[in-house]
Formats: sequence, structure tokens, C-alpha cells
Amino acid sequence: MRYEFKPSFDKTFKKLPSVRKLKVEEALTSLIDFFETGKKTKGLGLKNLRKEFWEIRSGINDRVIFTLSQGKVSFIITGTHDEIKRFLKAI
Repeated sequence: MRYEFKPSFDKTFKKLPSVRKLKVEEALTSLIDFFETGKKTKGLGLKNLRKEFWEIRSGINDRVIFTLSQGKVSFIITGTHDEIKRFLKAI
């Protein structure tokens, strides 16, 4: 499995406070572990949102959106539940 961080992800990640950044990093590590080992961590909240878009939780209100295609995971954006809803409406 290959992993890619899109510029949109980097931009939204950089704006997060340090505590939220740590939670996003923990969620990303859990997701990567899941793809590598097949063992899903409790609380990951892996969910298919649309045809190509998937979501994981990095906290109660925070989410990470990614796509999965041909052995490549592309991290698209991170933000609150409302920010993710706005992003999905805009595409």
C-alpha cells in the first residue's frame, strides 16, 4: 500500500492546534496499521462517505478524508465534521 498526502491535506493540517494535530497523527497511524495488518483499532470510525471518499475520526468532532484506489491511499483533507460536510458539498 502506498500513502500520499495531498497539498489540501497539508494545508488543513498545518492550521490545526498542536493537540488536534497529535490526534490526527494517531488516527493516521491507526489507519495505516489497519491496512498493513488487517486489525482495526476501536474508535477509528472508518466509514465510506461516497463512492471514492472515506472518512476516519481523529476525535469527537474531527475527521480525515481520504481516497483509496489501486493500492494507494490519498489523504485529502482534515477538519471538523462541518468543514468536511462543506468540502463534500463543494465537489
